[in-house]
Amino acid sequence: MSQHRAAASRVTPGKPADAARKTGAGRHSAKHRVARRNTPSSTQVVGLTAALAAAAGAVGFSHSSLASPTQANSAVNIAALSLGNGNLSELTTARIERRSLATRDSSRVELTGADSTKKQAAADQTAKKRAAKLDATRALTSKRATALANAKAAIELAQKNARESATRCEMMISGYHITAGFGQAGGRWARDHTGTDFAAPMGTPIRTVMKGEVVSAEFAGSYGRQVRVRHEDGTETWYNHMSKFSVSVGETVYAGDQVGAVGMTGNTTGPHLHFEVRPGGGDPINPIPWLRNHCGLNP
Repeated sequence: MSQHRAAASRVTPGKPADAARKTGAGRHSAKHRVARRNTPSSTQVVGLTAALAAAAGAVGFSHSSLASPTQANSAVNIAALSLGNGNLSELTTARIERRSLATRDSSRVELTGADSTKKQAAADQTAKKRAAKLDATRALTSKRATALANAKAAIELAQKNARESATRCEMMISGYHITAGFGQAGGRWARDHTGTDFAAPMGTPIRTVMKGEVVSAEFAGSYGRQVRVRHEDGTETWYNHMSKFSVSVGETVYAGDQVGAVGMTGNTTGPHLHFEVRPGGGDPINPIPWLRNHCGLNP
């Protein structure tokens, strides 16, 4: 009793906290208070563990329940923040990091797949354009080849026609009757008749007997208006007493082309064609046998 009183008498009234801290009992109580503040209660540990499990379950290895990898990362980050700094175990941290890495890798795979799809679509489009361009080139080449073949065929046909027209003959006049033959004597010419006269109505067309070049188209004295045509073998045919010319010098004419019209110019008593044939441009020959033998015509 005396000891307790002595102890009580040593405590200064009005300062009980200072006295208690100086004693051993006060120091012991203070340690327990600090420990309680720094150590999470059992309820807090259970809550943190549940939050971590929920985050891990939400992330998973397939993260199929999340709308996107961003939401998965957000869930992990929220769980990590709720646990506080320094309170996660190494195993839990490693799991979260693994799941986060898997999410990032999955995002990269998705992005890579999308990029590959775009590249494939661009490659397909380019291939289609190239195929269309190739088809257009082939069509143009075929069209040009067809046009070239047609042009070649047309040239060959023209050349064939030209060769045939060189030997083809046409009768010089129609609706005629012969009034004087070759070598016949007459009062209207100075010597024997140098050609054959084909009488026909005034203005009847006179045509070249076969292909040739016009070497003369003029008024030739007693011959009147005269056209001379030189043919490919050098033979000349003369068309005389015409009322008009239908060709000019240097012009190429073909069998059946009109060179003039029946008239009465020069030394004549009526409208007719005086027709002469002169091989090599020399002396005249009888036109009737020449027309038969050379042209197959029978006047």
